[in-house]
Amino acid sequence: MRKATYLFFLAALFSLSSGFAQQKKAVTATDQKMNTFIKNLLSKMTLEEKIGQLNLLTGGEATTGSVVSTGVESKIKNGQVGGIFSLTTPARIRKAQEIAVNQTRLKIPIIFGQDVIHGYKTTFPIPLALSCSWDMSLIEKTARIAAVEATADGLNWTFSPMVDISRDPRWGRISEGSGEDTYLGSEIAKAMVKGYQGDDLSKYNTMMACVKHFALYGAAESGRDYNTTDMSLNRMYNEYLPPYKAAVDAGAGSVMTSFNDINGVPATANKWLMTDLLRKQWGFDGFVVTDYTAVNELIDHGLGDLQAVSALSINAGVEMDMVGEGFLTTLKKSVQEGKVKEQQITNACRLVLEAKYKLGLFDDPFRYCSEERAKNEILTPEHLKVARETASQSFVLLKNQGQILPLKNTGTVALIGPLANTGSNMPGTWSVNSDLKNTISLLDGLKANAGADLKILHSMGANLLTDPEYQKRATMFGRDIPRDNRSEEEMINEAVATAQKSDVVVAALGESSEMSGESSSRTNLDIPEPQKRLLQALLKTGKPVVLVLFTGRPLTLKWEDENVPAILNVWFGGTEAANAISDVLFGKVNPSGKLTATFPQNVGQIPLYYSQKNTGRPLEQGKWFSKFRSNYLDVSNEPLYPFGYGLSYTSFDYSNLKLSKTNFKAGETITATITVKNTGAVEGKEVVQMYIRDLVGSTTRPVKELKGFQKISLKAGESKDVSFKISIEDLKFYNADLKFVAEPGDFKIFIGTNSRDNSEASFQLSL
Repeated sequence: MRKATYLFFLAALFSLSSGFAQQKKAVTATDQKMNTFIKNLLSKMTLEEKIGQLNLLTGGEATTGSVVSTGVESKIKNGQVGGIFSLTTPARIRKAQEIAVNQTRLKIPIIFGQDVIHGYKTTFPIPLALSCSWDMSLIEKTARIAAVEATADGLNWTFSPMVDISRDPRWGRISEGSGEDTYLGSEIAKAMVKGYQGDDLSKYNTMMACVKHFALYGAAESGRDYNTTDMSLNRMYNEYLPPYKAAVDAGAGSVMTSFNDINGVPATANKWLMTDLLRKQWGFDGFVVTDYTAVNELIDHGLGDLQAVSALSINAGVEMDMVGEGFLTTLKKSVQEGKVKEQQITNACRLVLEAKYKLGLFDDPFRYCSEERAKNEILTPEHLKVARETASQSFVLLKNQGQILPLKNTGTVALIGPLANTGSNMPGTWSVNSDLKNTISLLDGLKANAGADLKILHSMGANLLTDPEYQKRATMFGRDIPRDNRSEEEMINEAVATAQKSDVVVAALGESSEMSGESSSRTNLDIPEPQKRLLQALLKTGKPVVLVLFTGRPLTLKWEDENVPAILNVWFGGTEAANAISDVLFGKVNPSGKLTATFPQNVGQIPLYYSQKNTGRPLEQGKWFSKFRSNYLDVSNEPLYPFGYGLSYTSFDYSNLKLSKTNFKAGETITATITVKNTGAVEGKEVVQMYIRDLVGSTTRPVKELKGFQKISLKAGESKDVSFKISIEDLKFYNADLKFVAEPGDFKIFIGTNSRDNSEASFQLSL
């Protein structure tokens, strides 16, 4: 980067106003006690012992990379380990902790982490699915249960929540986040941190959260994992950074670096990101850990050898090195050569020790090693009940032509498809702690929940994928779906014969769990071809067909939407997925999920998201194509299913949108009220969504931005007035100078059932 350009970039970054600034926290008596303890401990530590605290190793199998730590026990004895992850159970963790506190000079305890992403043993829906519940209290409860179970098994640190905004479903890790929206993503980030950490980290059943991946990881170019990210500061501050900031403000104890570069500097070596923004501007007082071998990977980024990149990382503001051991093997030499100051290492060590202090490990290193808790607080009936409820709330009904759903609990149902009889795929990606052998398949779930008058037939119908090698890549980590070696024609003919014996066909199709997630990017987002051909054959039977769609990302379903009468997107619902799907299919639960990521018509529309900006040549309203306007020749600009979309077994009517006034100024508020009525025959839940548009700004503004939502329940025929209070804070954004401001002028408010279908009104802000 040229020097003048770089200096301009820095000047712009440091011009931030109070929007991302944070007051220095007052020092409490508790803080003072901790500071005194840590200062005294640091005074006794050698340089080598300080460096040892910055070393995070894996104590089990590698879960996110190919490197597995070796010689862990001897390194603990030598004071060279600050943390361990992928080691579980009270007995195993106690053994490692005993070495640390009994066989090292200073008896410093170890912190134990794990990828507890969407539940521990009790697994909840994948995060993208969980976000579709739009229920913050339920989301917080899932994190609370995850913390209870993980700490009962010896853990005290989770590498969650992942708060990366993503607008590209080709990126497999969209499944691990909360979708495309900044506001909703921020609300979920806060709920997750609160659920994990509670109000006191020293309690035996709370655990430290780790916000990831800092930052902008969800915008990887071409949707290819680990790829570079490049975006304007305006987009960065307005659209991608707020969820990380929300998690930090909620008190998250740690932050994980991302693999991508930002303004040409990889996050793990990016001093502006880790020190200037995260610490100085946001006031973060926890510690920063790298992602898996991220320090070592700076070598391939082209930043130098292991010693050089390790020095870059520690100087940038990274405190803990995950698995790579570059800190352990090179930092002492860098101090001796003057490339790293010892004070930098001391500061990093202090933050790691503070985390252990806050977790209560210095008071009782074995507080998380209770065999009794492990027996009594994991996979409890209460936890499983919440898992079942959460899964059913996450499903999104995409289509229900002719009210095929809910199914009758009589007659004959044909359950067909490669995902019909695989329990191991139900928990979804990143369920590393799930007991896959005891997770029931959809076939088992339907049989267990069907009445005595319902007969269920089953046929596989198709392989998951045509290519066996592709299927191996798509069914890793014990998620195998055995292939049927018969011809495709034989399999389809058998499925058709099964369908013809039934009253209705349930087609369990889509992705396997490992077709989304880390290192699972895809360029073709269609349902795989053998499954699509099976679906076509089933439709030709003339039987009613319900597509139960398994997926970890938005898929391109234009043909399915045009031809299949009913589509229920069940994502991957966790431990209780099969039972929850049964609940919804048979009408015990009315689906209420709403999409948090836009479904495109085809991959050529990607990135596609609701909060886009207008061009100088926008397509005229109501038109499909107009020459010399911003549109395509071959497809409309519209998504297949918009953000916020989701149907119900009942129907809702919106009417009578009113504003308490049409002009307000700073210090005042406007209340918007709309009447929502359940016009159907059954009780249902509806997510009422409020969007705002700033019509004239000093910079271009999105056509809509989510600024509020409420999930309500209405009985058949019941009406309710739903109100939203709007203040000047809801209208603020980062302008061209990166100042967080609200500008006077005209605004529109939209309230409705999704980002596309809503009522609107106008108001003005005066300053």
